[in-house]
Amino acid sequence: MTDPTPSPPLLAQYNWLKRFIDPLRSLYREVFAVSFFVNLLAVSAPVFVLQVYDRVVYQRGIATLIGLSFGMIIVVCFDFILRQTRAKLMQRAALEIDVVVGKRLFAKVLNLPLRTLETRPATFWQLMFRDLETVRNTLSGPSAVLITDLPFAILFLGVIFIIAWPLAWVMIFIFMIFLILAFRSGQVVTSAADSERSKALARDAIMGELLHGRATIKALALQERVRTLWEERQADTISHSMSRGSKSDAYVTAAQSLTTITTITMTAVGSLAIMEHELTIGALIASNMLSGRILGPFNQLVGAWRGYGAFKQSINRLGNLFAETEDIAESAIKLPRPKGRVTLESVSFKYAENAAPVIDNVNIDIQAGGLTAIMGRNGSGKTTLLKIILGLYRPATGRVLMDNADIAQFARPDLAKWIGYVPQECILFDGSIRTNIAYGRPDVADEEIVRAATLSQAHPLIVDLPQGYGTPVGEAGGKLSSGLRQRIAIARAFVGDPPVVALDEPTSSLDRQAEASLRDALVELGKTHTVLMVTHSPVLLQACSNIILMEAGRIRAAGPAAKVLDFIASQRPPASGGAVPLQAAKAAQSK
Repeated sequence: MTDPTPSPPLLAQYNWLKRFIDPLRSLYREVFAVSFFVNLLAVSAPVFVLQVYDRVVYQRGIATLIGLSFGMIIVVCFDFILRQTRAKLMQRAALEIDVVVGKRLFAKVLNLPLRTLETRPATFWQLMFRDLETVRNTLSGPSAVLITDLPFAILFLGVIFIIAWPLAWVMIFIFMIFLILAFRSGQVVTSAADSERSKALARDAIMGELLHGRATIKALALQERVRTLWEERQADTISHSMSRGSKSDAYVTAAQSLTTITTITMTAVGSLAIMEHELTIGALIASNMLSGRILGPFNQLVGAWRGYGAFKQSINRLGNLFAETEDIAESAIKLPRPKGRVTLESVSFKYAENAAPVIDNVNIDIQAGGLTAIMGRNGSGKTTLLKIILGLYRPATGRVLMDNADIAQFARPDLAKWIGYVPQECILFDGSIRTNIAYGRPDVADEEIVRAATLSQAHPLIVDLPQGYGTPVGEAGGKLSSGLRQRIAIARAFVGDPPVVALDEPTSSLDRQAEASLRDALVELGKTHTVLMVTHSPVLLQACSNIILMEAGRIRAAGPAAKVLDFIASQRPPASGGAVPLQAAKAAQSK
């Protein structure tokens, strides 16, 4: 599974990060300043060795040795303090990135349109936060320190030129080879890591489907099929991981071998220079120590290049995400509570650019008040039409009006207050029953919660529980029966007294008696509210004043319930599927 979004230009990838990093520039300047002194102090150890071999050993300068040793103790203390300071600065940077970028990322995901969220699997959005961790670790961990140390290789190379110029040319040659090795390592390992991530994403998608459909898998004994599929993708992931690891290890081993070759070459060349009296033993040893300071960061760079490649990919993916269009955050003006008239003008919608329209040029005017049912075969566009009315999906063409105002101008919180919604799949959130009914309106009064629960026929069942409204619902409401979950979801839609209530198959988990009770409540609600229902329940249909019949994304019939039911009954085979329920609803309508 590959990332479907194209990569933006290189500079554009980092534009989103620049906004968050700019406030940290002063902190990174401090880090660089501390790194400068850390690397400056690092020269002291090779210079100490040089002085000991060239002055102390040959001249038996004990006083010089004591002075140099005392000075090195001070240097080591300062080095420890500076390194601790740099570590704390990096911790501050990590905290800032976690708080600022993490908060912005979570808000971004929450504010994305529903259709955008649906186009990618759940694992994709979870991995976005792993990408954030990758960015944080790269900008505030050892990788960032390594970047600050790399420029000082020039400093150490300059010192070698001063104390052992014959060896400096060897270091320049080795230095160029390391640059080529590091660059090539970055290309190969980054490509392999990208392929590994794609396979891991496909594997994790299986786990997401397993958890989401665990009841179906258990009921139909699909464990063997799911296990086989997961094992295939796991094996594919492992194969790509091993391939990436072997390529990375090859370059790391090559870098280590090159480091050893450097030591051997410098010692050999240095020995010849000593015999020609162009170099001292102390200068040779000091140069070997400095070569370690030069090649050490580059050796680490070859090993850490996978992290930098992952950082670049994370920046790319997060950049694409932050570039996505969001829902309107705030309405330009606060309008009074609408009466509930809903109008669709030439509305069309398709799930993909090249796909056939799911909603095709729909025009309908639903007056405020009353119960309106939306009927049709599976795949006729009923639920999609409901989501367009709710503003969850944006029409490809046309517009949706509420009281003659285009809903595209309103923010999601405003629309949520005006249109209560009960989805086909009723999802509850971990917490108490009260918390779930009041979700989104935590300050709502207890009287309003009880009123909503009473309307949905949930109140008698809730108060019968030992903990009443304080009963924990568990993950996704798993501790409650499906019927009670559906009633709670309906109650949640009623909280806040929205002028429009949209229900998608609201009685799918209710028995006939509960259906009848809900019907009576909806009839009473319909006197002052606009109630839209996707339903084929005869019990609910008999209470509807209007019916909209959908077929292949178009409105086949719409109008008073009795006339539409007559039209449906005249079709052979029945357009809605099932003559007996329709006859029952029609008979009830006539009464």
